[in-house]
Amino acid sequence: MLKKLIILGLLLMNTQANELKNEESPYLLQHANNPVNWLPWGDEALAKAKQENKIIFLSIGYSTCHWCHVMGHESFENEEVAAILNRDFINIKVDREEYPNIDKHYQDVYKVMNQRAGGWPLTVIMTPDAKVFYTATYLPPKAKSKYRGLDEILPDMYDLYHNRKELATTMTYNIGRLTKNKSALAENTSIPIDENLSMLFLSQLTEKYDARYKGIGVEPKFPHATSFDTLLDISRLTLNFDAKTMADDALTAMAKGGINDQIEGGFYRYSTDEEWRTPHFEKMLYTNAELLETYDNAYKMSGNELFKETMNKTIKNIYARFEKENLFYSASDADSNGVEGKYFTYTYRETLKVLEQKGISNAEAQLALNYFNITEEGNFEDKTSNPFLSDEIEPKNLAKIKEILLELRKERDYPFVDYKIQTSWNALFIKGLLKAGEKEKALKSLDALVSKLYLKDELYHQRILGTEPKVKGYLEDYAFLIAALIEAYQATFEEKHLDLAKKLNAQSIQKFYKEKQWHLSDDNFKAIADLDDMPYRSAMAVSIENILLLAHLSDDYDAYDLAQNMLTLHARKINLESSETPYATKVALMLQNGVVIIKANKENLLTHQKEIDELYYPYVLRKAVKENDFSACTMQKCFSTDAKIDKILGDIEGKRF
Repeated sequence: MLKKLIILGLLLMNTQANELKNEESPYLLQHANNPVNWLPWGDEALAKAKQENKIIFLSIGYSTCHWCHVMGHESFENEEVAAILNRDFINIKVDREEYPNIDKHYQDVYKVMNQRAGGWPLTVIMTPDAKVFYTATYLPPKAKSKYRGLDEILPDMYDLYHNRKELATTMTYNIGRLTKNKSALAENTSIPIDENLSMLFLSQLTEKYDARYKGIGVEPKFPHATSFDTLLDISRLTLNFDAKTMADDALTAMAKGGINDQIEGGFYRYSTDEEWRTPHFEKMLYTNAELLETYDNAYKMSGNELFKETMNKTIKNIYARFEKENLFYSASDADSNGVEGKYFTYTYRETLKVLEQKGISNAEAQLALNYFNITEEGNFEDKTSNPFLSDEIEPKNLAKIKEILLELRKERDYPFVDYKIQTSWNALFIKGLLKAGEKEKALKSLDALVSKLYLKDELYHQRILGTEPKVKGYLEDYAFLIAALIEAYQATFEEKHLDLAKKLNAQSIQKFYKEKQWHLSDDNFKAIADLDDMPYRSAMAVSIENILLLAHLSDDYDAYDLAQNMLTLHARKINLESSETPYATKVALMLQNGVVIIKANKENLLTHQKEIDELYYPYVLRKAVKENDFSACTMQKCFSTDAKIDKILGDIEGKRF
């Protein structure tokens, strides 16, 4: 009987499966058995909408997105909603990690329409020729709380397009015009970048800084790694103590907070509260990659062992959960067995009992629970607690207690891990490893990434191991891989890294830089890049930085001018919204203050890596040349030469350039 039921279930699943069943994307496969007749993004789906004169229902998300799961379960498994969608709409699903260009474009449209940032899931309703007239994020099947229901919205949108076409046409025209204006270059491109940019950035960020709980903004609270990295650079440049304190305090609060997995290491994507206590439990490779780099910057400035310990635990966790064949999966989910945070949280009584069973005294167990804020009332849902550090005394047997808490977790199912290998995010993490001094690990991963994703002179965006890559590289893939290659050259002085960086840089400019604008992709879908660091550093800003650094390493004055002109075109944006563009601000500060190149033979540079790394001046490159003496140069001149490095370092710190 059981066998018959299983066969019947499989037959029903196969009957219900939609066109997503043939896709590789883990996110699309999660929706392959929805009753909604989903189509993957592509010319076929867009042509079908035109042919049938049906409006388009576009849903964008990713596989480890909690609210995508909620909407998927509530709305897209709902037969009534599916019936409306299948009758009146062409329904298209997009994995934002597979198509970041498509996601970025429609996130920009959402921001224009709603005057605030969007998120995931992103819901877009368009005319049959793909012109937007409605955007939203999460939508339930029926109205609840502040949300309208799809049972109301879908008929309204159908009526708007088919029965009030003049209004719909006006709406699509205005939305299209405003979106185009947002990405257009400013007419006055002669505005220079503000000479007081560092103080401008500090002032703008101070307005958003949470002086009580540290960090930027209110809940939901994101790590903003590049903002703190730029603050640390400003402190190095100006000796401004406030900038360093803001960054150090925020990084300390995050390291001790619930956004950091106190048991296994690794950061969750964001905190749902302003105190950093309760996270949204998904872990993203890019979040940890960026924070790794920022904590390294902070550690080198302060020597704070908490920062070093946080880096080590982050690296250990990413290797434990994401590493495969020296490459890294993209993310892990927040949910286990349909319950958010189930794997990561603890109940007071169960945890106390297990600690005592494992030989921890009642007094020390109580101390440990207080230390990790695991309480009877709980700090999360259903009287469960997410560990974050209190001001209590650290337990003597902390390492053993953590092992016991980890063993307790092992009795549960670990959340789903998205097994895509993404070039951009892997490159970010590899660069973070290099910054953190994990040279051997980083170089193994860099070689693996290039061998798996750069095939026959074509860089690809992602790959599922065991299959062939299909999606060609985007701007972010080129930008972040070039940056990792430059960093690899700085660690090894092997010309192969520099040569490949130059080659990819030339390809990137040719593919993505058109009519003085950077594009996110080299295809028919027009998505303009910008300088905003959202949800991670701007690929456009990194691309300009790559051109600037390679210009210094190649003595290429034309490339130097190109990078300067590219950034200056956006001076108005940087001046007015530098806190929204922290990575671009960092690149602008490089141009204003100057990049210094230390030149010597390879052996001398490798011998003195540690001293060079400890320089307080933030913008220093190293280049291997066939000279025994050391020299320090800017793009304009060499200002210091000596047989010993001490004089060179002193002249750099004294800013004798």
